Amino acid sequence: MKTTVSVRKEQYEKNGDLSRSWYYVDAEGKTLGRLSSEIVKVLQGKHKPIYTPHIDTGDFVVVINAEKIKITGKKLTDKIYYHHTGYPGGIRSISAAALLQKNPAALVEKAVKGMMPKNKLNRKALDKLKVYVGPEHPHKNHNPQPLEI
Repeated sequence: MKTTVSVRKEQYEKNGDLSRSWYYVDAEGKTLGRLSSEIVKVLQGKHKPIYTPHIDTGDFVVVINAEKIKITGKKLTDKIYYHHTGYPGGIRSISAAALLQKNPAALVEKAVKGMMPKNKLNRKALDKLKVYVGPEHPHKNHNPQPLEI
């Protein structure tokens, strides 16, 4: 009778050993959902060969021109975002069209947050997302590379 032992050797990166890249995305004319799903992959680090589910291996993403994003179908009028103020009867709602007009950056952030896994790494990954209205951003010193979507 022959017995074999399989030993799995994996190298896990330590958080201090990671080098984080910076990417930027021009949201002009891009569909909100498709853009968000690609951003989530980069924030989680799934585009890297060293991706490990329990370690934050993601990179920084800067989104510019958030006000020029495209929302397909009847989502502008039919999609409603809810939040609660914390007071009794404090449920508030806003349509996607009103949120796009009031705060386009929040619309992109909510879409990305909704696609992230619901775990402790979520908050750290969302801290690496920077969304700006207009073509200018203050992260030029990091030399962000364009992210092709």
